[in-house]
Amino acid sequence: MTADVGAKHIGAPGSRGRTTIADVVVEKIAGMAARDVPGVYALGGGFARSMGSMRERMPGAGSGKSVTRGVSVEVGELQAAIDLEIVVDYGVSITDVAGAVRENVISAVERMAGREVVEVNIAVSDVKLPDEEDEGEGRQRIQ
Repeated sequence: MTADVGAKHIGAPGSRGRTTIADVVVEKIAGMAARDVPGVYALGGGFARSMGSMRERMPGAGSGKSVTRGVSVEVGELQAAIDLEIVVDYGVSITDVAGAVRENVISAVERMAGREVVEVNIAVSDVKLPDEEDEGEGRQRIQ
C-alpha cells in the first residue's frame, strides 16, 4: 500500500495551528465565575465600583456592570494567574467564600479557556453591611 503523496498532515485536525486567548476573555470568565459564588456582593474596590456605577448611568456607555471590574490576569500559552478584588456580604465566612471563589474560578477558566490556573489571589476589600444602600440606590430614589 502506498502513501498518498499529497497528504503531508500529521496529527489530528484539532492540533494543527495555534489558538490564542486574549487576557480579557479570561478576565470575563473569572469575573462571572466569582460573581456566581454566594456571599460575593461585588468585585472591585470602592473607587472602582463608584466609577463603574457612574459610567453605567452615562448614555451610550453600555448596559450592565463591567464583568472585568476587580479582575486582573496574566495569561500564557498554557497557564494563567488571576487576581481578584472582592466585596463580601456581612455574616459570611470570608475564608469559605474565598475558597469557593477560588474553586469556581479555577474550574471555569480551565474548562473554558484550557489554561492551567497556577494561582488565584483574592483580596477582600470591603464587607457589604445589611443597612448600607446599594450602589446608586440613593440617587435613583431622589428624583
